[in-house]
Amino acid sequence: MPYEASRPDLAPPADELRARIPGWGSDLAPEHRRTWQQVDDIGDTGAHWDVPERQGPDRGRERSIEHAMLPPVWGTAQPLHGVSGAIRRFAYARFSETKNTRWLLLVLGDRVDAVTAHARSLFTRRPDEPITQTGVAAEFTHHPLASRFGRGRLDLRHTWLDPIIVVGPWVVTVVVAVRALRRWSGRR
Repeated sequence: MPYEASRPDLAPPADELRARIPGWGSDLAPEHRRTWQQVDDIGDTGAHWDVPERQGPDRGRERSIEHAMLPPVWGTAQPLHGVSGAIRRFAYARFSETKNTRWLLLVLGDRVDAVTAHARSLFTRRPDEPITQTGVAAEFTHHPLASRFGRGRLDLRHTWLDPIIVVGPWVVTVVVAVRALRRWSGRR
């Protein structure tokens, strides 16, 4: 069980491994290894508990289906919220950590969160500025061609996608906002 005060089982002794695995350690004589002088028994760990105290109620916290419980201490700095939170909760509740579907859903949740944050910024007094905040303006002043060609850069294959990825969400947000405003003004 994780999070116990007792020391975990040590690896089998080298003689047992040599007997079980043909050729094990043939190139690592103990006197030539950096770690051979480590003490095998560290004694009492000093922990005053068998299982640490739980932080508190974990209602609403996401956890992998592989684990029986959350770790004793967990963070709540960025609680899940909105549509992105629902996507992430679904990924945690349904899929194992070994499934690509889970990780793709978590990435989708991040993207949904980013798009909604950009959309929310349009309704503030200081909305995001995609031109200056993404470094696009610096492309013209910091040798854009010399820094890309002739240097063996591997990201040249997807360079043409970068403007679409950076500007695309903004264009979609503006189109949706304009359509919503037209529909709203048409009803008035």
